[in-house]
Amino acid sequence: MADEPLSTLTLAQVLGVPTELVQQALEELADFYDRTGRGFELRHLAGGWRYWTREEHADVITRAVLQGQQARLSQAALETLAVVAYLQPISRARMSAVRGVNVDGVVRTLVAREMIEEAGQDPVTGATVFRTTDTFLQRLGLQSLDQLPDLAPHLPDASALEAELGQLAAVPRTSGTDPAAGQLPDDPTTENQEQP
Repeated sequence: MADEPLSTLTLAQVLGVPTELVQQALEELADFYDRTGRGFELRHLAGGWRYWTREEHADVITRAVLQGQQARLSQAALETLAVVAYLQPISRARMSAVRGVNVDGVVRTLVAREMIEEAGQDPVTGATVFRTTDTFLQRLGLQSLDQLPDLAPHLPDASALEAELGQLAAVPRTSGTDPAAGQLPDDPTTENQEQP
């Protein structure tokens, strides 16, 4: 009847039995469901136990239960959610800086869907920071954030990134360049600037 995962301790308290007995029974049930090929499984995730539709039946169950009413997250929401998941706790300003766009509307959506929540204030700036919720873990089928995939294989090679940054930082040289000043004397954008 629970609408969220229940911990072994909670189940033990409700049943009035030792937690070790409950843990053993849950593990045996999960194993039994796996061996007998049930349409559901018992998973330990987000700090508790919950029944879960087996992956191979998920599409059929989703269509039957939701009948097309499921609202999917937009690409912008998914990207922002990934930023929060990997960099939490994080402020709106930092999310915007990472994504390169304003995220205020997306943050409101993710909070409304209980995928992220406020997690206090940044000690330096005083800005509200956000973190993912247990709902986020449940939707992804994770027990903890430690199970998020490693980002390293998806990042560019350090030498390739260094080369690209080097190209961006390169200043074009002409015969009239004064290397000590770091400016081109013919550059019209520097002629009328006040010198400190």
